Amino acid sequence: MADNYLEKHYEDYEARKEAWLRKRRHIPDVKRRHLERPEDDAL
Repeated sequence: MADNYLEKHYEDYEARKEAWLRKRRHIPDVKRRHLERPEDDAL
């Protein structure tokens, strides 16, 4: 489970929560770019 399992699920949770809050508050969808981290942390 060292392959960012928890981080991925937390990001999914945050996205679902944000979508739910937007729908609840009648705020239009905002397109966000997902920035990927480089594979090598030394960069």
